[in-house]
Amino acid sequence: MGDVNRATTAAARAPKQDRSRATRQRLLEAAVACLAEHGWAGSTVAVVAERAGVSRGAAQHHFPTREDLFTAAVEHVAEERSTALRELFPQGAAGDRRAVVEEIVTLFTGPVFRAALALWVAASNEEQLRGRVTELEARVGRETHRTAVQLLDADESRPGVRETVQGLLDMARGLGLANLLSDDTARRARVVAQWAALIDAALGAPEDA
Repeated sequence: MGDVNRATTAAARAPKQDRSRATRQRLLEAAVACLAEHGWAGSTVAVVAERAGVSRGAAQHHFPTREDLFTAAVEHVAEERSTALRELFPQGAAGDRRAVVEEIVTLFTGPVFRAALALWVAASNEEQLRGRVTELEARVGRETHRTAVQLLDADESRPGVRETVQGLLDMARGLGLANLLSDDTARRARVVAQWAALIDAALGAPEDA
């Protein structure tokens, strides 16, 4: 009981802005988890608020509409994953493009991809969501492409290199779809190995290798 009281007192003393930021973070993470687990139909603001441990009113204070909440959540977590990916390879590919390819594929086989897919499917049927998700996908796609180019040490001024990088991302998305219904780990490992070899052949030796 003493621990609970101390935690409550500490939270009360925290600056209001920090508490607000923490609430927003919990809502974003809960929204992605709900989308990944329950899809669009089963993910309401009330469900997300309960999972995040906040009131529905608090959730709507940060995100007035359901569309605001879920598009912001997918974009936020996708950006976090891209940042984490760059931090795994602070010096770029460093001669190990297979490791980079493996991590890029991992981005498309986890809960963020499942959440994004749920949004895409919903947007195909709901007009009020379609424009926002289309814009979101374009932004996230551009950022993912830039990250891949950076980590693979790819020179897009060379003919065919941009298309090769985009082909890698399209392949990773396809593996993510294949992984939705069954564990595709064994086949995915073989495909990743082959794509890493193709990437090396197409892009040439990394500059800092």
